[in-house]
Amino acid sequence: MARRAAGGAPLSARAAAASPLPPRPPFRAPSPCPLLPLLLLLGAARAGALEIQRRFPSPTPTNNFALDGAAGTVYLAAVNRLYQLSGANLSLEAEAAVGPVADSPLCHAPQLPQASCEHPRRLTDNYNKILQLDPGQGLVVVCGSIYQGFCQLRRRGNISAVAVRFPPAAPPAEPVTVFPSMLNVAANHPNASTVGLVLPPAAGTGGSRLLVGATYTGYGSAFFPRNRSLEDHRFENTPEIAIRSLDARGDLAKLFTFDLNPSDDNILKIKQGAKEQHKLGFVRAFLHPPDPPPGAPSYAYLALNSEARAGDKESQARSLLARICLPRGAGGDAKKLTESYIQLGLQCAGGAGRGDLYSRLVSVFPARELLFAVFERPQGSPASRSTPAALCAFRFADVQAAIRAARTACFVEPAPDVVAVLDSVVQGTGPACERKRNIQLQPEQLDCGAAHLQHPLSVLQPLKATPVFRAPGLSSVAVASVSNYTVVFLGTVSGRLLKINLNESMQVVSRRVVTVAYGEPVHHVMQFDPADPGYLYLMTSHQMARVRVAACAVHATCGDCVGAADAYCGWCALETRCTLQQDCANYSQQHFWTSASEGPSRCPAMTVLPAEIDVHQEYPGMILQISGSLPSLSGMEMACDYGNNIRTVARVPGPAFGHQIAYCNLLPRDQFPPFPPHQDHVIVEMSVRVNGRNIVRANFTIYNCSRIGQVYPHTACTSCLSAQWPCFWCTQQHACVSNQSRCEASPNPVSPQDCPQILPSRLAPMPTGSLQSIPVHLANAAFQGAALECSFGPEEIFEAVWVNESTAHCNQVVLHTTQKSQMFPLSLQLKGQPARFLDSPDPITVEVYNCAMGSPDCSQCLGREDLGHLCVWSDGCRLRGPLQPLPGTCPAPEIRAIEPLSGPLDGGTLLTIRGRNLGRRLSDVAHGVWIGSVACEPLADRYTVSEEIVCATGPAPEAFSDVVTVNASKEGKSRERFSYVLPQVQFLEPDKGPKAGGTRITIHGSDLHVGSELQVLVNDTEPCTELVRMDTSITCTVPEGALPAPVSVCVRFERRGCVHSNLTFQYMQNPVITAISPRRSPVSGGRTITVAGERFHMVQNVSMAVHHIGREPTLCKVLNSTLITCPSPGALSNASAPVDFFINGRAYTDEAAVAEELLDPQEARRGSRFRLDYLPDPQFSTAKREKWIKHHPGEPLTLVIHKEQDSLGLESHEYRIKIGQVACDIQIVSDRVIHCSVNESLGTAEGQLPITIQVGNFNQTIATLQLGGSETAIIVSIVICSVLLLLSVVALFVFCTKSRRAERYWQKTLLQMEEMESQIREEIRKGFAELQTDMTDLTKELNRSQGIPFLEYKHFVTRTFFPKTLNSQGSAPVQETHPLLGEWKIPESCRPNMEEGISLFSSLLNNKHFLIVFVHALEQQKDFAVRDRCSLASLLTIALHGKLEYYTGIMKELLVDLIDASAAKNPKLMLRRTESVVEKMLTNWMSICMYSCLRETVGEPFFLLLCAIKQQINKGSIDAITGKARYTLNEEWLLRENIEAKPRNLNVSFQGCGMDSLSVRAMDTDTLTQVKEKILEAFCKNVPYSQWPRAEDVDLEWFASSTQSYILRDLDDTSVVEDGRKKLNTLAHYKIPEGASLAMSLTDKKDNTLGRVKDLDTEKYFHLVLPTDELAEPKKSHRQSHRKKVLPEIYLTRLLSTKGTLQKFLDDLFKAILSIREDKPPLAVKYFFDFLEEQAEKRGISDPDTLHIWKTNSLPLRFWVNILKNPQFVFDIDKTDHIDACLSVIAQAFIDACSISDLQLGKDSPTNKLLYAKEIPEYRKIVQRYYKQIHDMTPLSEQEMNAHLAEESRKYQNEFNTNVAMAEIYKYAKRYRTQIMTALEANPTARRTQLQHKFEQVVALMEDNIYECYSEA
Repeated sequence: MARRAAGGAPLSARAAAASPLPPRPPFRAPSPCPLLPLLLLLGAARAGALEIQRRFPSPTPTNNFALDGAAGTVYLAAVNRLYQLSGANLSLEAEAAVGPVADSPLCHAPQLPQASCEHPRRLTDNYNKILQLDPGQGLVVVCGSIYQGFCQLRRRGNISAVAVRFPPAAPPAEPVTVFPSMLNVAANHPNASTVGLVLPPAAGTGGSRLLVGATYTGYGSAFFPRNRSLEDHRFENTPEIAIRSLDARGDLAKLFTFDLNPSDDNILKIKQGAKEQHKLGFVRAFLHPPDPPPGAPSYAYLALNSEARAGDKESQARSLLARICLPRGAGGDAKKLTESYIQLGLQCAGGAGRGDLYSRLVSVFPARELLFAVFERPQGSPASRSTPAALCAFRFADVQAAIRAARTACFVEPAPDVVAVLDSVVQGTGPACERKRNIQLQPEQLDCGAAHLQHPLSVLQPLKATPVFRAPGLSSVAVASVSNYTVVFLGTVSGRLLKINLNESMQVVSRRVVTVAYGEPVHHVMQFDPADPGYLYLMTSHQMARVRVAACAVHATCGDCVGAADAYCGWCALETRCTLQQDCANYSQQHFWTSASEGPSRCPAMTVLPAEIDVHQEYPGMILQISGSLPSLSGMEMACDYGNNIRTVARVPGPAFGHQIAYCNLLPRDQFPPFPPHQDHVIVEMSVRVNGRNIVRANFTIYNCSRIGQVYPHTACTSCLSAQWPCFWCTQQHACVSNQSRCEASPNPVSPQDCPQILPSRLAPMPTGSLQSIPVHLANAAFQGAALECSFGPEEIFEAVWVNESTAHCNQVVLHTTQKSQMFPLSLQLKGQPARFLDSPDPITVEVYNCAMGSPDCSQCLGREDLGHLCVWSDGCRLRGPLQPLPGTCPAPEIRAIEPLSGPLDGGTLLTIRGRNLGRRLSDVAHGVWIGSVACEPLADRYTVSEEIVCATGPAPEAFSDVVTVNASKEGKSRERFSYVLPQVQFLEPDKGPKAGGTRITIHGSDLHVGSELQVLVNDTEPCTELVRMDTSITCTVPEGALPAPVSVCVRFERRGCVHSNLTFQYMQNPVITAISPRRSPVSGGRTITVAGERFHMVQNVSMAVHHIGREPTLCKVLNSTLITCPSPGALSNASAPVDFFINGRAYTDEAAVAEELLDPQEARRGSRFRLDYLPDPQFSTAKREKWIKHHPGEPLTLVIHKEQDSLGLESHEYRIKIGQVACDIQIVSDRVIHCSVNESLGTAEGQLPITIQVGNFNQTIATLQLGGSETAIIVSIVICSVLLLLSVVALFVFCTKSRRAERYWQKTLLQMEEMESQIREEIRKGFAELQTDMTDLTKELNRSQGIPFLEYKHFVTRTFFPKTLNSQGSAPVQETHPLLGEWKIPESCRPNMEEGISLFSSLLNNKHFLIVFVHALEQQKDFAVRDRCSLASLLTIALHGKLEYYTGIMKELLVDLIDASAAKNPKLMLRRTESVVEKMLTNWMSICMYSCLRETVGEPFFLLLCAIKQQINKGSIDAITGKARYTLNEEWLLRENIEAKPRNLNVSFQGCGMDSLSVRAMDTDTLTQVKEKILEAFCKNVPYSQWPRAEDVDLEWFASSTQSYILRDLDDTSVVEDGRKKLNTLAHYKIPEGASLAMSLTDKKDNTLGRVKDLDTEKYFHLVLPTDELAEPKKSHRQSHRKKVLPEIYLTRLLSTKGTLQKFLDDLFKAILSIREDKPPLAVKYFFDFLEEQAEKRGISDPDTLHIWKTNSLPLRFWVNILKNPQFVFDIDKTDHIDACLSVIAQAFIDACSISDLQLGKDSPTNKLLYAKEIPEYRKIVQRYYKQIHDMTPLSEQEMNAHLAEESRKYQNEFNTNVAMAEIYKYAKRYRTQIMTALEANPTARRTQLQHKFEQVVALMEDNIYECYSEA
C-alpha cells in the first residue's frame, strides 16, 4: 500500500492508474525561470454547496503544505520546489528550488564532513517529507528525501531564504561536530512515509522540539536498494519515532539531536529482528487539545498503520493511534518518549463480520471531542481505483478511558488479554506487565506512565466504531462543527471533494460534491483557514486549492436555502438572500438569520385578507398576516409592492415576532392589472417591501362577475352561479353581477339547477339539404313568449317557435355539408344584439350527413344504416327516398391481398385482409373468416367497414396451406394461400458479450420469418432491439445486463411461448481501457492511437470521438484482447480535448470512476478519463528548400527531408514518403531530418514525379522529382548544342558592329532602370516598415488625458440642421450664438401683438391638417428652392421639438405621399437626395433620435479615428501651401516627392492652457506656423479647440544661447529664393537642433502681412516642392522629365501604409455604427425600418433590393455619412482641409459598403475607390447583418415609440427659442400667403374647421408691424 506511504506524496500505482486529467508531462528538472506564467488563477468552479475559489497549479507532484494564519501565508512543498503563496488568492510570493541533486541512498549526506562514498551518485528528485511551521522562532522546517532525509530551517515570511545554516557553512568559534543521526531525520525514499510535528519547548529549554515519525527504509525493508551492499545508514541513525531538538537560537551542536540526557535517547526504535513484523506507515501527527489551558494536559498523537506482511494473505494492516505525553506547563519535567508511549488499535467495521472491516487508516482529523478517521479496505488488485472506504468517529474520552484501563490492567490488576508491553522496542523495559505492590498510581501516572513502570505499552483490544458514511476511494477528511450539525469534508482519489452534513445522531442529512482536479488524488491532510474558517485548503497531486465551504448564493429562495440542509447556509430575511451567518447584517439578533436546523417551516410567509376582491367594490385596505422567522417590522420603512413600480403604503401597529399583522392600502383601481382573455379573474402577486427589498410575497385574486357571460357564453347562468366568487344571475338583464340589488325584481335563480337551460336530447341525423323541424326541450324557462332563435353556428340562424313552456321548435332548418358527416352545435339565443344564449350545460349537436361522400362501395354505403344514415346503393351511394324499398344485399366479398403469408402452428398471427365489400358491419364477418378449416377471429378495434379485416389466426394441428375465405352472406376467397409452419431455433452466436450491452447476436434456425410479431427476450424480460429477421436467421442487439452471469434467450412468435431451444447468452465483465498512447495528434488526425486494456475479445465494433473540437468519429480496429488501434479524429483547432470511446455502440464508462461519483448524479459521467492534445500539422521541406530535384534514372536516389520542430513525438513508422507511387524507405529519423532512399528504378514514362510525405491524414507535396534522359540522349544534346553554338558565333560576328550602339544605349537604359528600381525598393521597404510599426506607435501615443470634446446638444442640432451657417473653415466658434439659441429680439412696443400672433400661428402649426396643406402648398411653388425647403424643414423641427411624437406623425404622413409619388415612377430613387421638406425633416429626425447613440457608442471610436488621422499626417512632411502630405488616404493630397523629414523634440515654454513647459515633437521640414500649431495642440489638448489661441496670435522665440534669441517666422530677411519663388522658413532653415529651447507668447499685434499660408500666391512662394510647370517641361533633361512622369507613382504605396495604420480605428468605428447594444437598442431605427417595410408591403413592393436601398438612404447615407464627413458637427475640433479629404475617402468606403450593386473596379479606377475594395465585401456583410438584427428586434407599438419620443423631447426641453423659429416660418407663410389660402379653401377638412380664417387672423396680427418691428430690431 504505497499510496499512503509517501508522507505527503499521494502518488502510487493506484493514483497513477487514476490517469489524472489533464495528463501531466513526464517530470523534468525545473528551469530557473520563475513560475509566474503558471499562476493560473482559475475561475470559481461551483457545485451546489461548494465553491473552488482559487487554484495554484504545480508543475511537479505536490507533497505537503502548511498554513501561517497570522501572516495569511500558505507554504507548499512539491517535488524539487518550495512555494510561498498568499493565503487569500494563492498568488506566488516566493519560491525556491531544492532539487534534483546528485545523491545515492547508500551514501551519507555530503554535509557530513568525514563521510566518503564509493557508490555512484545519480541525479535524484527531492520529495518533501516534512513541512512544519515554528512561529516562535520564525522558522519553516523543511525536510526532504535526499541526503538521507536531510532538513533545512528556512525563514518564515521568505521561503527562498535559509534562516539557519546547518551544519554551519563557515566555521564558528567552536567547530560543531555533526553526527549522521542529526542529518538522517526523514525517510529517504519517495514512497516511504514521514510525519512531523513542532512541539512547544520542554522545561528548562529555550527552543521548540520536533516530533518525527518515519517509515524504516534500511536494510531488509522494501525501500532498500536491491544490491549486495550491506551498508545501512538508517538503522542506527533514524529511529521510527523520535523527538529532536529544534533550538535554532541555542547550541547548534544539539540541533536535530534526540539526546534527552547523557544516558537516554528520546526515541522509539524497533529492533532489527522485529522490523519485518512491525512495518510502520505514518499518517499524521497532531496535538490534542491544540491550545490547552495552563496546567491542563496536552498530548501528541501519532496516527499510523502497522502494514500487512508481504506474501501473507491472512495478514491485514492494523490501524493504530499512539499517544505521547507532553510536559505540563513551563515547569513540567520532560519524560522519555517511550515512558508515556502507548498505542491502541482503531477498528472501523460494520456488523457484517470481517468482510465489512476497513482495516487500513487513510486520514484523520481531530475535532474537539471526536477523532474522525477515514479507513479503507485494501483490495487484492493493486490497480483498483475504487477501494472501499468508510468514515468512522472515535471519542477522545474513550481513548483516555482505554489508556487508563490499560495501565490499571498492567500495573494494578494484571490482565494479559487487555494490554502488553512492546518488547519489540529497543528502549523498552521488559517483556511483560507486572503488579506494582505498595505503589498507589497517581492520575498522571495512569495517563503518562513513569520511568519505574513498564513501557512502552500496547492496548490489545481495539477501539471500535461503526461507519458513519461509506464511499469508494476516500482519501482525506476535515471536520467542522456548525450550528447543530457536523460538517464533514471528504477528499477522494479521483480528485473530488465531498461535503456531508451530519445531524446530532450522526446521520447524513445532505451531501454535495465538487471536482477539484479530475483524476488527481486529494492529499490526506486538509486544513481550514485559521483566519477565516469559511475556507478549506486542500492539495491534489498537482494543485493547491482554496475552497469556500459553502456557496449559499446558489439558493434563490428561503425554501431552497433552508431545505438544502447545509449547516453553513441560512436565510437572511431582510436581505432576501441565502448567506453564511457572518455575511448577514444583524445576524446575532434573533429572527434576522434562519438556519437550516430550523427547517423550511420557519421561512417568512404571508396571507392576504381579503384574499378575493370584487373589481366593482371599494375596499378600505388589506390586512397582511406575516408568519415565519422575521424580526419585528415595527418602525421600519415599509410598502406593499405590486410590481411594475406600483407601491402603496404599509404599516405595522406595534412590535411582534412570529406572527405579525400589517395593514396596507389596496393598489388604485386604475392600476388594476388587465384580465387575461377567457378568464373572469386575475391573480395579483403582492410583496412586502422593507428597506428597499421585497422580503415576503403572497397572491390575492381580483374577480369580475360580469365577465363570466363573455368567458362562458353558452353556460352564462350556470357558470355564474357555480363560480368560486359570490356572483348572482339576473334573468331579465341576462347578466352576472356581484351585487344582487342590481337585479330587477323578477325571480332570479339561486343555484345552477335553477337556470333556464336546454335539456340534452338525442336528435336523429339529418340528410344534407333537407328541411327539418327540430324540437328543443327547456327547463326553468321563465321567459316563455320571448323571441328566440336557433343557432347552428355563426352563419346558421333559424327562427324558434314556442310549443309550450318547456318546448320550442327550430322551424324550417336546412343544413348543408360536403363531408361524409358533420356535427353542428345547437343553441338557443334571445333575439337581438349582442348574442345572449340559453345555457347548454350538456351541448346538443345535430349530425348532418351526405350519402354521396365517403362511401365508394356497396358495403360501406349500406353499412351507414347503423349510424342512422338512410343511404341506398344505386350506381353509387345516394339518399334513400321515402318510397324507396329497404336496401338489398351487396356483391360477394372481394379479397385483394393478405399479409403475412405464413404463421406459426400455435396461431395468434394477426392476419390483415384487404379488399372490397368485406361486410357492412363487424357482425357480418364475426364468424365468417377461415383459413381452410381453421377459424380466424376478427378484431373489432381494427375492422374497417368493407375495406379491411384484421383477425387473429387460431392454432392448427399440423402444417398446411390454404386460401382465406370471407363469408358475409356471400363468400369470397383470396388468390394467395396462407401457410401454417413450425419455426425452429438452433443456436446463437456470439454467445458472450460485455454486460454494458450492445453485442450484436445472430440466432440461427429455420422458418424464422413467419408471423406478424417476433420478440427476442433476454433473461425473459429485456427485449433484444434492432431486430432484423430472415428465413434462417434473426439478428438483434443485446440490452445491458445487471450482472456478469449467463442469461436465457427466448424467441417468441405472436407473444405465445418460447420456441424451445436452450439458448443462453453469457454476460461478461465489461472491457476496461487502461491507457491510450500517444496522447498527441496532428490537427488533421489520422495518427494511430493505441488503446490498451482488457477483455477486448468481446468488442465487435469500437469508435473514437473527441469532445467539442473533434470532427467525425473514427472507426477503430481490434487487434487482440488487450489492444485496439484507432486513427485519431481530425480537429477544428489546436487544443486539448476529452476523448470518448464507443464500444459496441455504447459509450464507454470507467466503472471504477462511476463508483467514485459518491451518489451525486450531477457529477456522474462528467468527463472522460482520457484526453488528446491536438498540435499543428508537421511541416516538411527538402534540405535546400528547392521545389525541383533532378535525378538520372538508374542512379541510386537518397532524399534528405528537413522537418520543422514540433512536439508530436512521431516515430519513424508513422511517416510515409512516396515518389509518385513508389515508396521511399526511411533509414534515419531525427528531430529535424529524415533520410530515405529508393532502391527500385523509377519509371521514365512520366518526366516529373511528386515527392509527398504523409503523417496520418496529413499530406504534403514538398517537391517534384525531374527525371533526366539516357546517355545517348545526353550525347545527342551535346552535338546539337555545339552546332548551335557555332552558328551563334557567326551570327554575333556579323551583327557585332551594328549592335555596339544599341549596347551603349542599353547600358544607359539599364543604369536608369537600376536607379529607379533601387528607389522603388527603398520606398516599398520603408512603407512596409511603417505599416508594421505605425500601429504600435500610434496606439501608444493616443493616450489623451482629457475627455472627448463633444459639442452640447443645442450646438450639435444647429450645426446639423443649418450647416450653411458655418464659416468656410468648417468650424464655427461656439461663442457665436445661433439666433435660435438667443433671445427673440423685437422692440417692446411690438411684442404683445407679435407674441399673440406667433402663439396663434403655433396652434395652427400644431394642427395636422393645416401643417400638411401648408407644406404641400409651399412645395408646389417653383421659386420655393431646395435651400428654402431645407430651411423650412429645420425650422419646423425646432418649432415642434417639444412635441416629437406629433412631429413624427406629420413626417410619416408626408413620407406616405412621397412614397406614393416614388412608387409610381422608380421606387429605388426614393430618399436618394434631400430635395423636399419631408426628406430634410427625416434627416433632422434621425439626428435627434441617433444623438444618444452617437454620443455614447460611436463618439469615442470616431474621435480616436480623427486623432489617428491627424497624428499619422503629422508624422511626415506637409506642404504648407498646397496642403499635400507624405501620409494621406487621398491620392490628390499625396506629396509625390521623397522629402526626408527628421523629427525634432523641442523644449517649449508657454504660459497658457494650464501648463508651463512641454517637450513637443515637430519635423525639421515644418514651417514655423506648422510648429506653432503643433505646440498649441500639445499645450491645449485638454481644452476645446474653440478656446485655443490661433497660430497668428502667438510669437515663437528661439534661445540659441544664453545671450542670443530669435523670433521665428515663416518669411523674413533670411528666406531663400529658388526659381524666382520665396521658400517658407522651416526648422531646418534656422538649423534648430534637437532639444532646443523655445518660448511661445501671445502677441499684442497681429502680423497680417502674409494672411493664411495656404492662401499665398504659388507664383511667389513655395514650401517643399515647386509647382509643376507643364510649359517648362521640354526644357528639362530627358532624365528629369522621365522622373517627373514615372517616379511619383511609386509613392502611392504610402496610401497603403496610411490605410494599414488606420485600419483598426476604422474597423472599430464601422463596428460601433453597425452594431446593436442590448442595453440601448436603436428604437427609432427599428420603428422607421418597420414603417418602410409596412409601406412596401401595402404597395406590393417585394423586391428586397428596394427595401435595402430605402433603409440605406434613410439612415446610413442620410445621417452617418453626413457625420463622417463633418466631425465638427459633433466635436469642438479643428477640421483641416487635409482631414476633410481623408474623411471623404472613408465616407466613400462606407457608402460602397451600404450599396448592393457590385463595384466594377479595374486598373484605371480611382485609387480612392480601389483603396478599400478588399474590405468592402466584409463591410457589406456587417451592414446586412445589422439590417437583419434590426428586422429581428421585437416590433414597437405606437405607445412605446411615443413614450420614447416624449422622453427625448423632455430631455432637451427649453434648449431653443421656438418663437424665433415660428417667426422665421411665418416669413414663408407671408411670402406665399395667397397660395396657402387657395390650398386651404380647396381642402374640405380645412374648410370645415375654418383654418383659412384662423390663418387670416395670424396675418392680421402680424402683417402691420412685423417688418417694422424687425427693421427696428
